[in-house]
Amino acid sequence: MSQKRSNRAVVDGWVVLDKPVGLTSTQAVSRLKRIYNAQKAGHAGTLDPLASGILPVAFGEATKTVPFVQDGEKAYRFTVRWGAESNTDDSDGEITRTSEKRPERAEIEGLMPQFLGDILQTPPQFSAIKIAGARAYDLARDGAQVDLKARAVTIHSLTIEAFSPGETVFFMECGKGAYVRAIARDLGRLMGCYGHVTALRRTRVGPFIEEDSYTLDEIEAQGMAADAMLSVEAGLSELPCVVVDRDTAARLRRGGSVILRGRDAPAEGVVYAACGGVPVAFGEVIEGALEPARVFNLPF
Repeated sequence: MSQKRSNRAVVDGWVVLDKPVGLTSTQAVSRLKRIYNAQKAGHAGTLDPLASGILPVAFGEATKTVPFVQDGEKAYRFTVRWGAESNTDDSDGEITRTSEKRPERAEIEGLMPQFLGDILQTPPQFSAIKIAGARAYDLARDGAQVDLKARAVTIHSLTIEAFSPGETVFFMECGKGAYVRAIARDLGRLMGCYGHVTALRRTRVGPFIEEDSYTLDEIEAQGMAADAMLSVEAGLSELPCVVVDRDTAARLRRGGSVILRGRDAPAEGVVYAACGGVPVAFGEVIEGALEPARVFNLPF
C-alpha cells in the first residue's frame, strides 16, 4: 500500500515569535505550523508558560541552524517577589518556604557581583534538563527528588531596573544554559528572605531581538505571515560568511571539503558558505579547508 502524501508545504526560514504568557513553547510551535501549513518546525530555546517574549521558530532547512541560535547570548527582564520560595522557583509552583524579611536595595546590590561572570548554577528542579532520558520537570511533578548537579554558566550583566521592598525588577544578559529562576532562588536564600519569579520576558536570543518579533495575532492577520518569515540565513548571521561560486557550492553540497582562497579567507573556525546570497553549508575551517558539517537543500 502506498504511503499517504502529506499536504503540508515546504517552508524554509525563521519566525521570531513574541510568545504570550500561558502558552508552552511546544504549543506555540504547533500554532505556527498550522498557520504556515509547514512540514517541519522547531524552536530555539524553551520558554516557560509563565514567560513571554522572544521564541525563535525554525522551519524546514532553518532547523539545521537551531544550535547556533540556541548557543547565542540571551537577555531577560524579570520580576522577583521576596518573602517566599516555591518548588518551581516561580509563581506557578507551590510555596515551600516563607520569610517576614524584605531586603534593602543595597543588600541586593552587594550580593549581585557573586552572580556575574563564569559561575556555577544549580538548575531548578522543574527544568527541561534530561535525567536518564526523562525531563526533570516530569520527574519533579511525579514527586521525585531530582538530583541536578551545578553547572557552569556565564552571566554577562545583572542590573536592577526597579525596586520596592516586596519586589525587584532585574535585567540580565547571559550565555547558554543560565536560569533566571535560579538567580531569584539563590539571591533569596543568601539574604534569608527567599524569592521567586513572578514575571519574565525574554528580549533576545542570539541574533534575534524584540524588534524582529511578531505576535500570533499579527502573524495570523491577513498578509502578515509572509512579512514575519525571515530567511534561513538569519539563523547564521552571527557566523562568518564565506562567498563561494557555483562549482564550489556544488562540491560542498556533495559533502566534499574545499580550500578557501583569497586574502580574507579564514584559516580556521566555524563558518558558513553562501552562493548568490543563499546558504550552501556550514562547517569548520581547518588549515584553510572548509569541511562541511551540514548542507542546505536550497535553490541558488
